[in-house]
Parts: sequence; C-alpha cells; structure tokens
Amino acid sequence: MRNSSVFWTAVVSLGLAAGSLSLALAQQKPAGSSDPKALALADQAMKALGGQTNWDNTRYLRFMFFGNRTHYWDKWTGRYRLEGKTREGQPYVILMNLNTKEGQAYLDGKPVEGEALQEQLKRGYGAWVNDTYWLLMPYKLKDPGVILAYDGQEKVGEIVYDKLHLHFENVGLTPGDQYWAYINPKTHLMDKWIFLLQGTNEKGEHFRGEYRWNNWQQYGNIMLSPEREGIDGQKRMMDNIAVYDTLPDEVFTSPAPVKMP
Repeated sequence: MRNSSVFWTAVVSLGLAAGSLSLALAQQKPAGSSDPKALALADQAMKALGGQTNWDNTRYLRFMFFGNRTHYWDKWTGRYRLEGKTREGQPYVILMNLNTKEGQAYLDGKPVEGEALQEQLKRGYGAWVNDTYWLLMPYKLKDPGVILAYDGQEKVGEIVYDKLHLHFENVGLTPGDQYWAYINPKTHLMDKWIFLLQGTNEKGEHFRGEYRWNNWQQYGNIMLSPEREGIDGQKRMMDNIAVYDTLPDEVFTSPAPVKMP
C-alpha cells in the first residue's frame, strides 16, 4: 500500500481478507512511470469526486472506521485525534501531529508515557494510514510514488469497467501491495477495488481482497462512499462521516469527549 501502509495488520485483525492467491507479484508490475490513459482516467475520477480544488480546500474530516475507531483529521496542519476502545474495553485517545509524529496518548483517561507512548503514537499513525486509505483511496491515485497502468476493461453485471492497476515505487511500509480500481464509465467513480498484498500466509500465498464501494454521496464539496461490500455480501460501514470548515482546538488538544453533531 501507499505511504506507510499497515494494510496487512488491519486486514488480518478485522478479518477482512477475502481469500488468497498464489501469484508472483513481480510479474504483475509494469515498469516505468504511469501511462497517459491511466492518468486521464484518474483525472476524470478526481473531477467526479468534486475536483482537486475542492479536495484541497477540504480541511477537517471525521469518520468511524467499521465501528472500531473514530478519526478527526486536520488535513491542512496534520493535527489528528484517534479514539476508541482496546480489546479489553479500555477507552483510549491519541492526539498527535501526523507530520511530526509527536503527541500524547491517554488510556482510561490517564496519560501514557515513555516507550508506551511512542508505541501508541506509532499505532495511531498506522491506523490513520490504513483507515483513510479505505475511505479516500480514489483521491490518491496520483500521489507521489504511485505508478498507474491502464489494465483494460472488464464486464461486471451490465457495466463494462475501465481498470486501473496501482503499484508503488519505493514508498510505504508495504510497497509490494497492488490494487485494481474499477472505474464506472458513466459516473467516473470507483465502484470496486481488488487488492493483492505483499504479505503472505504460511503457504507463501498473497492475500487478496475484493470489495465494492457503495452509496457514493456528497459530504461538504467532495464525494465519499460509506459502505464496503465484500464478495460474501457482508457490508461494513464508515459511520459518522462529516466534513467541517472549522473544529474547536480542543478536539486536537484535550482528551475530553468531543461534543459534535
């Protein structure tokens, strides 16, 4: 996955792996830079999402990742809040800056210090990377280090999709991850993704996942999809999605509960 991915950890922990596939990743990777047709499709997708300007002007995002943890993100400054509960049911809050990777963490309302704090900040950063990719991947098709290739068309149901293949050039913790984005030719939105992760099981097989991105709708001036549907028909939701022009500083500075609509 792109920039500092922890996709493998999150997929396994949430039981999202949709199967495995024995495949030589090197044989899948095109060499060189992104091809023009793929870049043109990525530009069309960005326009359908609301456009680059509206994305750049979107400052604050909030969402809950699959009922597990809630994110507050200041895109402009890197300020970030993550809150949820541990497996033991203990509430935690992480307040940090994603650019500096410095901040504070609280467990059961008490400050975490020393090496334990550094571990929590690392986990918080990893959760941000993973969870925002599940929400925002189509906005990142032309991120630095992403290599795009047009991978032809594929008919799924009544729709003939254009496929974009993504791999990564020396970026992230798992640069061997690969993705296929299925772009709807009418809406120019991504209806589905397939991913093949560089992590392997005990048989040396790479984990493969396939999910539909359903129910695209507008939040602020951008489009987001709150529902992920696996090939087994199981649906998982990105809840409490909101885009804000302003948020109180206390959201990023105080572990006290956030009071927001």
